[in-house]
Amino acid sequence: MKLLLDTHIWIWSLVEPRRLSKPVRTALQDKSNQLWLSPLSIWELIILRERGRVTLEGPLEPWIKQAKEKAPMQEATLTTEVVLAVKKVTLPHRDPVDWFLAATAQYYSLTLVTADKALLAGSGFTTLN
Repeated sequence: MKLLLDTHIWIWSLVEPRRLSKPVRTALQDKSNQLWLSPLSIWELIILRERGRVTLEGPLEPWIKQAKEKAPMQEATLTTEVVLAVKKVTLPHRDPVDWFLAATAQYYSLTLVTADKALLAGSGFTTLN
């Protein structure tokens, strides 16, 4: 299975794995699964940290580098095709990062791993909670 991690799932997997559901923990530990991350999740982490909603040890750039080394992932790049895939998904709100994550999952045929109720209520893409 090819798994696209929502920002909070990526962060939790590294600093608070107990917050992950059992199916998500199992999927993340399964070596046959491919893990994917959008650069938008890194951008969202920067914003969350600046707003004091996420606390990380040490400077941000070395933390991200270590996180990528600890849990290597494919990069789900934001392309024109991903942007156009926004028209193929539906969400109950207008959070642009969520729309692009859903479109990324749709375009690359990835399963979006999330605990976000708004994303779970969406359509046009596959989720794992």
